[in-house]
Amino acid sequence: MLRVTKLADYGIIILARLARQGETTCNARDVAAESGLPLPVVSKILKLLARHGLLTSHRGIKGGYGLARKPEEISLAQIIRALEGPIAVTECTDKIHGECGLETGCPVRGNWHRINHAIDQAPETITLAEMTRPLQKLQIDLASPLKEGHVQALQQG
Repeated sequence: MLRVTKLADYGIIILARLARQGETTCNARDVAAESGLPLPVVSKILKLLARHGLLTSHRGIKGGYGLARKPEEISLAQIIRALEGPIAVTECTDKIHGECGLETGCPVRGNWHRINHAIDQAPETITLAEMTRPLQKLQIDLASPLKEGHVQALQQG
């Protein structure tokens, strides 16, 4: 099963909270208390997100962290990459050559790249702003063959 790590999941939760807060900065202790996450984990995530340019860090009495850009300008893919690195389904799709001994003659490598591209692009289309709003209804784009299979499964099941 392909999953986003807890670190990325927590990072999205933290950023969604900061996005709802607006332009106000929050310190790690407040974010941890309000999100119910351990302070060391929150501190680590905030530092990583600031290092990757998704958050700004302000020192001092009224210091803390705030969004570096508008929530509409931050994609889920940017958040995941900041906390996990490149999105890759297999070793041959993570753009680091030489990780797999079968890489040069693999008959399915091109297909894995195609699948990885589709998976990599999905979180590019979802913004942090969208993650702050509750999902109203299941929206499926029938133009996508991948999603057509999901619709058929939902109708059958």
